[in-house]
Amino acid sequence: MVNGKSKGIFTATVVSNRRIGECLYTMDLEFAGDGAKAFAAFRPGQFLQVDASTLALPPEDKISPELRDSCRRGVLLRRPFSFADVTVKADKTSAELLYCALGPASVRMTTLAAGDPLSVVGPLGNGFSVPKDKRTALLVVGGMGAPPIRCLAKFLKVERPDIKTVAFVGAKSAGAIPFEGQFAHVPQQVDLHVPAFSKLGIPSAVATDDGSTGYRGFITKRLALWLNEQAALPLERTIIYACGPESMLAAAARIATERGIDCQVSMERRMACGIGVCQSCAVECRVEGSNETLYRLCCQDGPIFDARTVVFAEGGP
Repeated sequence: MVNGKSKGIFTATVVSNRRIGECLYTMDLEFAGDGAKAFAAFRPGQFLQVDASTLALPPEDKISPELRDSCRRGVLLRRPFSFADVTVKADKTSAELLYCALGPASVRMTTLAAGDPLSVVGPLGNGFSVPKDKRTALLVVGGMGAPPIRCLAKFLKVERPDIKTVAFVGAKSAGAIPFEGQFAHVPQQVDLHVPAFSKLGIPSAVATDDGSTGYRGFITKRLALWLNEQAALPLERTIIYACGPESMLAAAARIATERGIDCQVSMERRMACGIGVCQSCAVECRVEGSNETLYRLCCQDGPIFDARTVVFAEGGP
């Protein structure tokens, strides 16, 4: 749970901001003072709200033609993002923001350079929890669901070295895999394919919708195949963590339910405020021991939910 006293409005300093894919960028930020203290307690799965309202657009020739019209819209509200990495160093906290430039706010963020200030609100929401009895963690990434899962991978390596971790990374194509690295000819088997995970000693499987690399098909299908091969895996001591499109989360939840595996999912909703005031980020959830449902707020009760409680729009258990 978030300590309400630790969150606030802070100014981060941009250390670097570079393009690593077709529309994929990685931005390194540094917090000092109260911001460093607040984000030192950041847990994987939590998020922050970024203010891009004062940022200018890049030159028109630097914006993809299909985005030029939509990017002219003003940016009034902060945008939610989750960190891919957080490192605490003495009196400063550094963090990596992985983002895709696809809208008015994120395209403006590409203009930020080293030394620039960036206003953020956070840490917000609730992060992933790691039960003490778990010994295997399966990390499932779909598209831009990469940041909180990457952050969790490092947390597990440092805080829970007793847990065996395997990552499953899915994308539409090889070029859309949201990590740095060469992914043109990744084989289908689980191995040290993705540098962000392999540097932590975590093996991974890759799947693409078009079959351009790795397994051809949805990453949840690859997850199910891997589970079928693990006859000796103690399912009651295994947990699935997933972040990506809701249809993928629903499929991961269904796999977990069918096999009796615990599963936590990172839900995504449009958020106007990020602190529970606007009530715009409702997630329909089951009431335990009842056929009734209620709505919980993604920004306050989530964005991490027990998959068994979520009523998915499509394909869920």
